[in-house]
Amino acid sequence: MLARIRKSAEEKDQGFTLIELLVVIIIIGILAAIAIPVFLNQRQKGYAADMKSAVKNAATAIESAATETNGDYADASITVPNLETNEGLRYNADTTLTLPVQTTDRYCFEAQDTRLTGVTWSYDSNLGAPEDNACAP
Repeated sequence: MLARIRKSAEEKDQGFTLIELLVVIIIIGILAAIAIPVFLNQRQKGYAADMKSAVKNAATAIESAATETNGDYADASITVPNLETNEGLRYNADTTLTLPVQTTDRYCFEAQDTRLTGVTWSYDSNLGAPEDNACAP
């Protein structure tokens, strides 16, 4: 009985061949080559969504501040730092928020992110939604 078990154990192939291991490594490499760019693209989409959120929140804050100035968006008290202080405007530290267009009946915010080069998101009060580079005097 023991002899039969020993003979059976000696005849079995144990382990993987070099070809099988190489095939597995190649498959893992292909999957990684597909997954890494997709992951990086998702991060950039997140940064863009962060900028869109910042300009939309800024629009809400300026609308709230304008109620105290009889709807005049060009009032000297309406600035980005004042909106942060008085209206509770918050956004990511990597986002730069500016107010390049500010007239009595119109405003436009622009947001840029240090993690995305060459991308600007804007919110124009006439358009009513975040757009890519929408601020025009």
